[in-house]
Amino acid sequence: MFKALHHSICWRAAIPSTLLHSKSFLLGSQMDLSTTSSHMSKFLFRQLFEKESSTYTYLLADVSHPDKPALLIDPVDRTVDRDLSLVKDLGLKLIYAINTHVHADHITGTGLIKTKAPAVKSIISKASNSKADILVQSGDKIYFGDLFLEVRATPGHTVGCVTYVTGEGPEQPQPRMAFTGDAVLIRGCGRTDFQGGSSETLYKSVHSQIFTLPKDTLIYPAHDYRGFTVSTVGEEMLYNPRLTKDEETFKNIMANLNLAYPKMMDIAVPANMVCGFQDPTPNKAC
Repeated sequence: MFKALHHSICWRAAIPSTLLHSKSFLLGSQMDLSTTSSHMSKFLFRQLFEKESSTYTYLLADVSHPDKPALLIDPVDRTVDRDLSLVKDLGLKLIYAINTHVHADHITGTGLIKTKAPAVKSIISKASNSKADILVQSGDKIYFGDLFLEVRATPGHTVGCVTYVTGEGPEQPQPRMAFTGDAVLIRGCGRTDFQGGSSETLYKSVHSQIFTLPKDTLIYPAHDYRGFTVSTVGEEMLYNPRLTKDEETFKNIMANLNLAYPKMMDIAVPANMVCGFQDPTPNKAC
């Protein structure tokens, strides 16, 4: 398995300040732009929300080249037209549609995106055993322009969960950003009672792969149900009511959540194993 997915274009154009401060599509970013201007001049970020499943979709782009390659993390089928419209409005070239895991509460938009923009490549973890153009594993890097995401395996909510972390280095956005899927939610975490979930595995994943990041790393989850938009590694290490406990206490908490069966699970999981739709062509990547 190759270790880098590289869109080999480098860029040098500045992002308009009006886009950096737009509140229509950018929610909850706490980046200190005054101290990261050299990094942010090439980085565009938008946090988008789908209200039915309370899912966040994230748009990232390196805007310092005329092509402005971009990627979407955890797109939802219901909001694909909104997302593609935004990509077009901002003059971006969407190259990847990425999932943090096989979702059980909504249908991914990656397959629908590919029907509307066939050049886009879908990405998901190899451990998920689902279909995509590119299957990644821990340590891989996903390049978009001169910027990249590092893949960290964070199973536990499902067997195939990964966290995507912005790159480490002087030319990468600072502070770093971790797109945690359902592994870490703001003051919570994803359930572990289906799809091969394991509370023990989730605890170890979070503490070894996410809580070892710099404390100012911004945490952007796949969902929020209370109106929060962003946290940090340091905050969750102090205030997360589940993940701050010792492992045995955490496992006991997770074993006694008594959550309802996900209402979309029987529809969403089979569809999300094939990029959000039933692919009629056997053995074809979606």
